[in-house]
Amino acid sequence: MDYISTRGRAPALGFEDALLAGLARDGGLYVPAAWPAFDASALRALRGLSYGELATRVMAPFMGGAISEDELRALVHDAYGSFAHAAVTPLTQLGQEEWVLELFHGPTLAFKDVALQLLGRLFDHVLAKRGRRITVVGATSGDTGSAAIEACRDRELVDIVILHPKGRTSEVQRRQMTTVLSPNVHNVALEGTFDDCQAIVKALFNDQAYRDELNISAVNSINWARILAQVVYYVAAGVALGAPDRPVAFSVPTGNFGNVYAAYGARAIGLPIQRLVVGTNSNDILTRFFQSGTMATNGVVPTISPSMDIQVSSNFERLLFDLLGRDGAAVTNVMDGFAASGHFTVDERQLAEARGLFDGFRADEHETAETMRRVFQTTGYLLDPHTAVGVHAAAQARAAGTVPAEVPLVSLACAHPAKFPDAVKAATGMHPPLPRHLADLYEREERVSVLPNDVEAVKAFVRSKSRVTGAAR
Repeated sequence: MDYISTRGRAPALGFEDALLAGLARDGGLYVPAAWPAFDASALRALRGLSYGELATRVMAPFMGGAISEDELRALVHDAYGSFAHAAVTPLTQLGQEEWVLELFHGPTLAFKDVALQLLGRLFDHVLAKRGRRITVVGATSGDTGSAAIEACRDRELVDIVILHPKGRTSEVQRRQMTTVLSPNVHNVALEGTFDDCQAIVKALFNDQAYRDELNISAVNSINWARILAQVVYYVAAGVALGAPDRPVAFSVPTGNFGNVYAAYGARAIGLPIQRLVVGTNSNDILTRFFQSGTMATNGVVPTISPSMDIQVSSNFERLLFDLLGRDGAAVTNVMDGFAASGHFTVDERQLAEARGLFDGFRADEHETAETMRRVFQTTGYLLDPHTAVGVHAAAQARAAGTVPAEVPLVSLACAHPAKFPDAVKAATGMHPPLPRHLADLYEREERVSVLPNDVEAVKAFVRSKSRVTGAAR
C-alpha cells in the first residue's frame, strides 16, 4: 500500500513512513495511491460488529502488511477501551431520518479523540520497533490540541508542542491543554490566529534541515493516519443505517476539511454516500467555494464555534488533487498561487464534479444559536455550537432538495456541549456540566508559553523542548 504526495515531487511511502512523516517533503499531503475496495458483501459483513472490530477490518487494508491485523486489533481495542460509551461513536435520532453521530465520548470530549487516541498508540508501536524518538508539532483551533496532548502525554519516545491562537479558544479548550503538566507536553499561546499557527507549523515542516534535526512529525489532520481513523466512523454509521442496501448522507461542521475528507474516503472505498453537506460558520470560505468555484480568503471572524474559525483549510488540497486529475504539478501551481494571492478558481468541469457530491451551507451566529435552542426545545437534546452548524446545514440541504427525504441524514456531533458552556446556556438556558473526570478542570494549574507570531521564535522554542539528539536519531 503506497501513499503519494498531492504535489507529486516526494517519494511514495508505506504506511509507517507516511505516519511518521506527516507532511510530505515537497509540502504536499499524503493520500493513497489507490483506494482499497469494499464491495457490498464486505460492507454487509461489518454489520453487528463491535466498533473496535469494525475499525480493524476497515483500516487493515490501508496498512499494506506493515502492521499485522492482530497488532492493529490490539492497538484499536486499547485506544477505544476508555471511551465513555460502549459503542464509541453512537447514533442518536433527532427526527424522521435525522440523526446525530456522537463523536465526543473520548477523554477530551471532542471528535479528535477518535483518531488521536489511536494515533498516539501507532506512534508508540512504530517508534519502539524502529528505536526512534520524534518531536510532534501541531496547531489547533481548539480541539485537536487537547486530544493530541491526551494521546501523547507521558509517552517516552514523543515530545509534543502544540500552538493555539491566544485568546481564541474556549476556556475549557484552553485548560484541557494547559493543565496537562507532563514533562513531554509543551503549550504555546501564539499571538495570532489559527491560520497563523498553521502557517508556522507548515514552515517548520518545510525547513528540511530543521525537520530532520528534530525528527518532526504531525498530529494535525495533515497526517494521513488521522484521516484513516476517521473514515471508520462513517462506515460504522452507514452500515448501522442500512448501507450498502440504502444510501446515506452526512452533514459535517467543517473548518480544516479533514473530517469531511474522511467521509469522502469512506465513499471512495465503497460506502454509498449520496451527499456530503459542508457546514461552515461565518468563516464561510468553503461554502463560498462550493457555490462559486472560487476559494478566496476573507479574514477570520471570531465566533461561538471557534474550532471552525479558519480561512485556510489544509485538507482541501487532498480533494483538489482529485479534482485536478491527480496532477501534482497542477496542485503545486494552484497552492503556490493561493499562498501568494489568497484565492484560486477551478474550472466549470471541476466545480461540477465537486458539486456532484458536496453542498456548502453557512450558519451565522444567530442561526447557530437558534438551531441549538430549537433542537433543545423540540427534543431535549443539547448541541454544542459546532454541531449546531452541521444540523443547520443539514436542514438547509433538505430544504434545497439535495438530500431526499427518504435518505438518512447524519449530522456529526463533534464536541460535547460542556466544552462550550457559555454558548450553550445563552442559547438554551441550560448549563451543561463537565463529566466527572473533568469536574475540577477550573481549579487545575496551567502551564503555557506565550510567543509572538514569528517562525524563528517558535523554532527556537521547539528546539529547546525536544529531546531528540544525534544518538536518538
